[in-house]
Amino acid sequence: MGAPTMDDVATEAGVSRALVSLVMRGSPKVSDKRRAAVLEAADALGYRPNAAARALAERRSNTIGVIINDLHNPFFADVVDGIHDAAVEAGYRLLMNTSWLGDEAAALEAFLEHRVDGIMMLGPMATTEIIQRAAKQSPLVAIGSPVPGVDSVVNDDERGGELVAQHLIDLGHDDIAHIDGGTGAGAAGRKRGFLLASEAAGLKPRVVGGDYSEEAGSRGAKKLLGTKRRPTAIFAPNDLAAIGVLDRLQSAGLQTPEDVSVVGYDDTLLASLTAVSLTTINQPRAEMGRVGFECVMERLDGGRKAPVAHVLSPELVVRRTTGAPPV
Repeated sequence: MGAPTMDDVATEAGVSRALVSLVMRGSPKVSDKRRAAVLEAADALGYRPNAAARALAERRSNTIGVIINDLHNPFFADVVDGIHDAAVEAGYRLLMNTSWLGDEAAALEAFLEHRVDGIMMLGPMATTEIIQRAAKQSPLVAIGSPVPGVDSVVNDDERGGELVAQHLIDLGHDDIAHIDGGTGAGAAGRKRGFLLASEAAGLKPRVVGGDYSEEAGSRGAKKLLGTKRRPTAIFAPNDLAAIGVLDRLQSAGLQTPEDVSVVGYDDTLLASLTAVSLTTINQPRAEMGRVGFECVMERLDGGRKAPVAHVLSPELVVRRTTGAPPV
């Protein structure tokens, strides 16, 4: 037997198909008694409305597609929390996809084919051309990394890098190293702000290549520890990489912050764990998700056409991994 249809529900409830349709659309033009009869029949038959057909009829699917750059990074989970809360409040559902191995073009195409009402890209890595083309077909917002001509919600990463440098300088550090985040969303701004603030104070910090993973943090720390002069402080590009740094330092028999201070970025749950207590930069992650969702709604309900760029402010969160340099 196939899935029950609207006609089956109508027969079971003893009403017309048109009345069943009104009930399924949440129309107020149905009495409580008839609505209850239809819903009872639908429940007994296991009927579920055809979302695709309803979307074609109403030109709305009440779904938003969310593309997550990296499922391993807890930063994105926090952003999704903000999106989810805003979506539930507005009566929308979320469809999740991940650009596994960097294939964001395929993820975008899948959502366009499913006719979602809008698309939210978390830490987009696709080319500007690909993202702009998708934005012409559906309301789209980029979170964490700006895209020209497309709605975006980002953290002021350059300011975040400045805050890290100033914090370490204020503690007395003059031999500071940075493991950069490679092509990760916001990495260039963090590096730029850190270098500008350090150089303004007369310092020449070392920079080694990396990315937003624990492995990159560990590799970067190993490389820095292998130099003739060990840095007294290391700025990792995000909290995950900072965990890798801390692990490598511990393996080398070094104490944090007594021997080497460590700073992360994002202020994820990892950073706040008592066993970690990582000094880091807080990005308002849930707020970024909520503002991003509002961008989509502004286009859907308000008809806004011009792109907007929201830049949220970071904050330094000082915990136990930073202190004065060793004497």
